[in-house]
Amino acid sequence: MRKITAGLLAAALLLTSYNFAQKTKNSNVFAALDTALQRVLTENHAAGFAVAVVNKNEVVYAKGFGYRDYDKKLPVTPNTVFAIGSCTKAFTACLLGQLNKDNLVDFDKPVTEYLPSLRFYNDEMTNQITLRDMMCHRTGLPRHDYSWYLFSTPSRDSLVQRIRYMEPSAGLRQKWQYNNFMFLLQGVVAEKLTGRSWEANIKDRFFTPLGMGNSSTSIEELVKNAEGSVGYGLEKDSIITASDYYHIDAMGPAGSINSSVNDMAKWVTAWINGGKYNGKEIIPASFLPQAISSQMIIDGALPTKENPDIFLANYGFGWFLSSYRGHYRVEHGGNIDGFSANTSFFPTDSIGIIVLSNQNGSAVPTIVRNLVADRVLHLKYTDWQTERSQAMAKAKKAAREAENVKLSSRKPGTHPSHPLKDYEGLYNFKAYGNMEIANRGDSLFASFNNKVWWLKHYHYDYFEPFEKDKSGAYDTSDHGTQLQFRTNASGDVDGLEIGLEPTLKPFLFVKTPKSKAVTKEELEKFAGEYLLSGMTLKVYPKGGSTLFLFVPGQPEYELVPVDTNKFALKGLNGFTILFNADASGKITELLSIQPNGTFKATRKN
Repeated sequence: MRKITAGLLAAALLLTSYNFAQKTKNSNVFAALDTALQRVLTENHAAGFAVAVVNKNEVVYAKGFGYRDYDKKLPVTPNTVFAIGSCTKAFTACLLGQLNKDNLVDFDKPVTEYLPSLRFYNDEMTNQITLRDMMCHRTGLPRHDYSWYLFSTPSRDSLVQRIRYMEPSAGLRQKWQYNNFMFLLQGVVAEKLTGRSWEANIKDRFFTPLGMGNSSTSIEELVKNAEGSVGYGLEKDSIITASDYYHIDAMGPAGSINSSVNDMAKWVTAWINGGKYNGKEIIPASFLPQAISSQMIIDGALPTKENPDIFLANYGFGWFLSSYRGHYRVEHGGNIDGFSANTSFFPTDSIGIIVLSNQNGSAVPTIVRNLVADRVLHLKYTDWQTERSQAMAKAKKAAREAENVKLSSRKPGTHPSHPLKDYEGLYNFKAYGNMEIANRGDSLFASFNNKVWWLKHYHYDYFEPFEKDKSGAYDTSDHGTQLQFRTNASGDVDGLEIGLEPTLKPFLFVKTPKSKAVTKEELEKFAGEYLLSGMTLKVYPKGGSTLFLFVPGQPEYELVPVDTNKFALKGLNGFTILFNADASGKITELLSIQPNGTFKATRKN
């Protein structure tokens, strides 16, 4: 069969759209739709978006609006590739659905049967959490998203290791709480059982049989695609600004797929046709009804006075479920830096709608989805764009009013308890990772991976973090949580607390003093025996670059150089060793500074 090029395919789809409109001209389904969607683009100051509509097994409308590259004015088409974010989750859940069909996994067995080394925060969670719990967000774990987003790592295994230190905020199966890590784990289970990467499984089991040739699982592939889009954000609510791509590879099973509306239309076609595409089963018949039925209640989601015919908020397997104006709707949104998406379908109506946008945190996909749904479902017109604009204006007004009446708790005229250099070091929280604090000039800065915060002093040992933008400036118009440094009984800064998960108390990042470079010759001057209350302590170098302390009856301690003649005991928070010298520079004594006091040991000749 002759291969259809991307251009011919786009033309064929537009022709199909035209034919469908002709067949249904009495209802004027798509009459003036382009004008309505162009208004959404303009009033939301969006760079671009694409939309596709599926009716049974046909794409009946597919079109792009705006630009995939705003600066170069390259237009969006139905083949333009966007990052789809969490719309990826349905693919990952469906991958497990295929493994379940093959009797390789049981959704209701503890996940540790498939990942024996996996550990959660407590034994109850470790012994009882199942794949079903993970697939519908009912493990008791809150999001913990900063763990992967701020403290990113290219290692999927490293992210999995962090899970055992993540505190739950609810009991198992007690409430619905969205969690990306649980979809990461589903991908890891699939990798373990198939012996192949999640990426390879997604390509071979979905992209290839569905003909999703424009889809991929990494930013590198998105950038190389001839129709790859640039992500954008907004400054001052109206200035379109390019965003950096976010490399989400390690967390891939939760949200790293890139696709076009033409490709996603094939995926949705399978869902609204009993799991089959071109006669081939893609989504197992045993899995599909479970995936789009209520596995967990999200909340009451009662109808409102403004929208009495929109209610119900439940979750299936990688899908949100709701009642939309008398129609059962299955959908999922997606957001990642510079991109927003929504994939939806109405199973009893055999209608699917996909909207992909290159605008960060955008309402465009939701507005467009609802405008299109009202037309194809022949519902009474609702001006969703105006409703959204009014809601945003109301929210901004409320925020301004709240800011005007908010009283500051800041104590003016206070200072940090230590010189700024004393706050320097590496701070670690096992559920998240490392944060390095550095003193530059008259300020402290926190860095992790490619992110940098300026820590503006608030009062005492409290600081406010502000993130550096692309221009290198720090936006101080708004700030998030405060960061507090902690001091131990010895008077040393030994950690910092920061609230990174709103459902839990602030997390403690324990300080590891920043090591100074010390030569072999410099270390040798500390070597020797020191007498402490009749007990002999031994100090000696090993390997030419590391100093050790031996105390009778105790393990060997590694000494980490942190300042002139000052060392920290590796692994012992609050313990330091300070060597004193005489006028000639010869080391004469050792001071062991610890939480219960300071002890002096005199050096033996």
